[in-house]
Amino acid sequence: MNYLGDNAGLGLTSEQTEKVLQLQDLTGIEDMTICRDVLQRHQWNLEVAVQEQLNIREGRPSIYATESRPPAVVNDLLGQHIYYSLPRDGGGGGILGFARAMFNFFCNICYSTIIALFQFGRRMIRFEPERPTDPLEDVLGFIRLYQEKYADTHPVFYQGTFSQALNDAKRELRFLLVYLHKEDHNDADLFCRETLSHPEVIQYINSRFIFWASSYNSHEGRRAQNMIKAGSAPFLGVLVLRDNSMTVVGRMEGYCDPGLLLQRLNTVVSDFEISLVQTRADRYEASLNRSLRAHQDEAFLESLRADQEKERRKEEERLAREAELKREEEEARAEEERRQSIAREKIESVDKVPEEPESHHPDAVHVVFKLPCGSRIERRFLKTHSLEAVFYFVFCHPSSPDSFEITTNFPKRILKCRPDHTNERVLTLEEAGLKNREVLFVNDLDA
Repeated sequence: MNYLGDNAGLGLTSEQTEKVLQLQDLTGIEDMTICRDVLQRHQWNLEVAVQEQLNIREGRPSIYATESRPPAVVNDLLGQHIYYSLPRDGGGGGILGFARAMFNFFCNICYSTIIALFQFGRRMIRFEPERPTDPLEDVLGFIRLYQEKYADTHPVFYQGTFSQALNDAKRELRFLLVYLHKEDHNDADLFCRETLSHPEVIQYINSRFIFWASSYNSHEGRRAQNMIKAGSAPFLGVLVLRDNSMTVVGRMEGYCDPGLLLQRLNTVVSDFEISLVQTRADRYEASLNRSLRAHQDEAFLESLRADQEKERRKEEERLAREAELKREEEEARAEEERRQSIAREKIESVDKVPEEPESHHPDAVHVVFKLPCGSRIERRFLKTHSLEAVFYFVFCHPSSPDSFEITTNFPKRILKCRPDHTNERVLTLEEAGLKNREVLFVNDLDA
């Protein structure tokens, strides 16, 4: 089979096509559009899609079956295939029997409607409320009794409530086959033993339908009976999604052999499968539109995010420039304040420089300072003068750097001219080893 050619009209990527083929292999679903729809519902998660299909194959409800209220059931007799088989005991033979059957059919519809209205009215006036039962247990209990009596040779029973079966059939776009059983009915017993146990019937129902069954005597069975207006036993009803509602499109009452049942079911499926095909096409188109909108939204959001990121970077750059400009202005202002402070300090520190002694003073020390700018200045100090006086002399000179240290020539050492704390004493020139004539170097600490 040319899968590439078969998939050309599905609008799938190579990766999606591969997943469709894998789902076909794992589940045995022949229709590629069904596989595609299943994968789309699960965001192309192959593992989840396979598990849900296996659950349905085993009769278990899907994880979505109870997500919402059960869909509405449309029961328009004019649009249905109606099949009626006469009772096998002969009590319904001939024209009289057929007339009696039709009369019973319409009486059953009237009876179901009256009972439904009566139950609704009783609930409204709170008169003897019906004891609640577990609908799931009704179904599972019927399945257990059926298997105890007729063994395991039967189509796969859907192991959920009628509402769950309706929801899954609507979601999966599959036909729903409803069987209502009556335990004390001879034709129902024969129908289960001969028809529902036939291999071809089992294979056909399992491949085409979700098969839900219950008893007329259970609360859940009566609920299904009222919704689809079921008639005499054994009863089979076929429902399919039409106009977004689960619609009864076929009903079969009475016993029929395997061949006749297959013929009737195939007729109903053939006539109403177009509804599923159209719904699948509508869903696929809606999915494409959602996907297109999602891509467009994503592209728009991506463009919006890019624009926002661009604006964010521009704003960050603007703020960074403003911060840098502000920092430079603050640094310039701080530098100017520092220079002004130093200038004031130099003026105020002039008084801290002692008077220069005479050249012939016996304790005079002649000092030559070499400044970083290359100029030389000279000054005499007394041996008893503190090195702090030497510092302030250099500090107050117009050519001196703002921050400096004073070192000797040889051996080179740094003179500590200022105290580190208030109580620290600074050495005198004599204590620092400066005698007679000295050459000192002024080093700019900011250079």
